[in-house]
Amino acid sequence: MTAGPQNPSLSAVDEIDSRPGHASHPAMNRVLFLLTISVLINYIDRSNLSIAAPLLKDELHISASQLGTLLSAFFWTYALMQAPSGWLVDRFDVKWVFAAGFLLWSAATSVTGFLHGFLALLVIRVIVGLGESVAFPSYSKILGGHFKENRRGFANAMIMAGMSLGPAVGMWLGGSAIAHFGWRPFFIALGLLALLWVPPWWAWMPRREEAPARASEQKSGYLHILRQRSAWGTCIGQSSINYFLYFLVTWLPFYLVRGRHFSLNEMARVGGLVFLMSALSSAASGKLSDRWINAGASPTIVRKGFMLFGHVGIGVLFVLAVMTTGRLFIVMLALTGMFLGISICNSWAISQMLAGPRMVGRWVGVQNFVGNLAGAVAPALTGFLLDRTGSFYWPFFITAMVAWIGAFGWWFVVGPLEEVDWEKVSRSGQCVPDPAATGS
Repeated sequence: MTAGPQNPSLSAVDEIDSRPGHASHPAMNRVLFLLTISVLINYIDRSNLSIAAPLLKDELHISASQLGTLLSAFFWTYALMQAPSGWLVDRFDVKWVFAAGFLLWSAATSVTGFLHGFLALLVIRVIVGLGESVAFPSYSKILGGHFKENRRGFANAMIMAGMSLGPAVGMWLGGSAIAHFGWRPFFIALGLLALLWVPPWWAWMPRREEAPARASEQKSGYLHILRQRSAWGTCIGQSSINYFLYFLVTWLPFYLVRGRHFSLNEMARVGGLVFLMSALSSAASGKLSDRWINAGASPTIVRKGFMLFGHVGIGVLFVLAVMTTGRLFIVMLALTGMFLGISICNSWAISQMLAGPRMVGRWVGVQNFVGNLAGAVAPALTGFLLDRTGSFYWPFFITAMVAWIGAFGWWFVVGPLEEVDWEKVSRSGQCVPDPAATGS
């Protein structure tokens, strides 16, 4: 019997409720809320060592180079484990893979407060990176499998809002907590309180109940992804995002205090404002992009258009921010946060559409691995340029250029947003003609 027309008012999750193993719309709304909280915790945990760095350095009597090693240790396993983590969430039930990663990084955060030696802290930061490596492949696996394309903009934007609020909360509350109670109680309490997230996750996240993958889909792997021109476009775009995001996370507080002579309280307020603006802008942009698509607009034009607009805007504002002073400078920073939200809200929605639900974990693993390599370059290159020039002009200008390169990647290298025919890719043994070859 031929199916009748679909009700356009159905939500993304409602449209797949009739398939066995998929949760109801309210249930997935609860899951989305938990994912947003988890990424908020994720970004507090990955930035908490930066907040505690001055106290930790004095207490342990470590050198600046040792402190830099500790701050970068997180990225060693986080970046290297992106591809394996993508395979794990595609191969096994994402409910349990993500829960295991969350438990690992939260426990490691709490244990940090009990450690006293440089080597022990180095090992525990590596473990934090290992646990957090499952996060973004898991997010995309869940959203790509439980939300239709025309509802993913807002769902992904909520993840990005949580990501932006993490550094803001870390600056506002973390700095105050460390000042009053010390860095050790802060780490212990942060890790233990995060464990309260786990029981609702076990209760609300549905288990995977899907048909086994076809043989051709099981054979599709990383080489098939790397043969897709659009995959390289998302890698270029993600590298750009991570470069300017980690530039802000790692150097903005220092720049505001040393470069602009703000007090610590002023730094916390202004720096937090940047990320708060990003969170609000991301949520609004994601909702708006979904509305346009539901109204009949092309997902390719809408999703890629937001990425183009956001990246171009953030590049312009980086240049203006470093050249302005006084209240105008603060306005430029606030607008930078706004364009940051616009530039990140659809990044994972694009990958979820291109990869499809069965391959999205591996695709996002590749994308995030390449992106985090660029993200790790940003703080190191900025420090090198400061040593050579004594000025923040070049770091800001280079970050602006990277943002514009990202705009090129999203608009011109990523092709039309159509799911790759993985069965045809596997059967032919080579890449099918990539839609990107026909233009954007």
